[in-house]
Amino acid sequence: MTANRPAAPLRIAGAIRTDVGCVRQLNEDSVAFIASAGPSQARDFGALALVADGMGGHAAGEVASALALEVVRRVYYSLDKIPSEALRAAFDAANRAIFDYAAKHPDCAGMGTTCTALGVRDDLLWLAHVGDSRAYLMRDGRLTQLSDDQTLHAQLVRDGVMSPEDAGKGAGSNVILQALGTRLDVEPTIWTEGLPLRQGDIVVLCSDGLTNLVSDASIAEAVSKNPPPEACRLLIEAARRGGGHDNISIGVFLTETDAADRTADQAATKRINIADPPTGALTAKIDAIAEG
Repeated sequence: MTANRPAAPLRIAGAIRTDVGCVRQLNEDSVAFIASAGPSQARDFGALALVADGMGGHAAGEVASALALEVVRRVYYSLDKIPSEALRAAFDAANRAIFDYAAKHPDCAGMGTTCTALGVRDDLLWLAHVGDSRAYLMRDGRLTQLSDDQTLHAQLVRDGVMSPEDAGKGAGSNVILQALGTRLDVEPTIWTEGLPLRQGDIVVLCSDGLTNLVSDASIAEAVSKNPPPEACRLLIEAARRGGGHDNISIGVFLTETDAADRTADQAATKRINIADPPTGALTAKIDAIAEG
């Protein structure tokens, strides 16, 4: 009988790219996509995708984002924990690693980085997020932002003090309320429950170098009508046409039952050697997407 046969497990495949943009000389974004922990692991820890947008003078932003990428990746895949616990430990370790590095290197004082990471395991999607990089889900023709921007204007909108139409305009529009490495009491958003994925879902990760210049409607059109590598290329080109005043990072990932023939078009970022680190509010949004 086929009625009781379990559905084939979903895989995630896609592309992720980063571009310096049209104005800056240095790319302070770091990106990563790991499709699987690999066959050498006793257990498959699934996929991990990450975008980090560094900040700080004299290349310190590049250091901060690269540290975040390396620490989150290393800790996430070293812990035999459920994704929410592994992501929390990874973000805590990355925050401490960046903070400690800045304390030991005066030229990096004040550096920090946004970090938005997605873990996929057992057909479930898990989010960890600090700052204003973004994660989206494209499902049934609708693009939904999964992450909440941790910026002054976004918080004022959530508090009902500012209208969505006024957000992003005037003083304070680019003030980030949280970033990894800027202080020890950073509180990342970590999903405690995973979002069930469906075949055909499209997941998007990007830095604000894209979203400040390219509308959600344009993102939705590009990712729904093009394979991931082409969607990444088109969206980077759109941001560059819009001025490209910041670094631009974009990842587009598909959920499907057979991803063997797809490859990740991942741009390399600077790797920094470091010592091994010590190892709610979104429930309604998750439920609404899952039921939609």
